[in-house]
Amino acid sequence: MTYPISYADENEKNYIRRKLIEYNAQHVPDHLKSRYEEINLAIKDDNGNIIGGLIAVLCWNWIEVDILWVDSAFRLKGTGTQLLNEIEKIASEKDCDFIKLNTFSFQAPNFYIKNGYNQYSALENAPEGAKHFFFKKDINSSKIL
Repeated sequence: MTYPISYADENEKNYIRRKLIEYNAQHVPDHLKSRYEEINLAIKDDNGNIIGGLIAVLCWNWIEVDILWVDSAFRLKGTGTQLLNEIEKIASEKDCDFIKLNTFSFQAPNFYIKNGYNQYSALENAPEGAKHFFFKKDINSSKIL
């Protein structure tokens, strides 16, 4: 039997998300169930202008960096590394095992490699003519089994 499919509205989207969270909670150790936190960092120049930032989520035992952006005038000057160092410090303080992130071939894969991240996957032609890379860096490796 098939059922009708429609685009979900905001309430339906939230219901679906809640149901998945409920399901996942049955399979996660108790001490990790409530570990979810948005971590948003901004770096500013002397005039208070945002010159870069990092948007991430702590989920269970890792941090996932969704966005790391640096204004073009401040690239190759350590600004991105400063942001990575800060999120790594936060990950360590919050007892995370690793950080994961993704980037495109036209963005900064070599930057992440230089900062100790290991590529664990790549998609070809995503977007067309480019690659989509996935990276991970162990933080509290002494805990990893």
